[in-house]
Amino acid sequence: MTTILIGNWWALAARGVAAVLFGIIAIVSPALTATVLVLLFGAYALVDGIFALVAALREAERHGRSSPLLIEAVFDGIVALIVFVFPGAALIALVYVIAIWALLSGAALLAAGFSLLRGHGELLLIVCGGLSILLGIALLFNPSAGVVALAWWLGIYALLFGIFLLMTAFRLRWR
Repeated sequence: MTTILIGNWWALAARGVAAVLFGIIAIVSPALTATVLVLLFGAYALVDGIFALVAALREAERHGRSSPLLIEAVFDGIVALIVFVFPGAALIALVYVIAIWALLSGAALLAAGFSLLRGHGELLLIVCGGLSILLGIALLFNPSAGVVALAWWLGIYALLFGIFLLMTAFRLRWR
């Protein structure tokens, strides 16, 4: 998995840019209507899942361990599908859907990060996984958060997540 992450540093960078853009939009415009926020999140999960799938497929081509990235891509795709097919129901369940997504995505990123840590001593992907898990826990323990508060939480999370992914990508690029 280490060689695929290093060889596809640009995919991590693209995911980081998408996360930073989503974070800025969510922080600057927290009063977006709930439906727009749900659809914006669905678009983010879809893009994130596509990049995770690309990385997983490239790792599989090299007969490497691609399961953590593939699991992340599947969960991202499921969340995006739910959001686009059932936006009304997704709006009601948004807090729980995002919490579960963040926990599962974070676990997959931790697995990928520990793999990278063993080979290159790199901690930033582990930080991204930890941020995802913290967001999931925060949302599970405060499901009554309003749309504005949720937008800020998601915005701050996405901004930090994106920054750490970009840092990881460029550190891998330099390797």
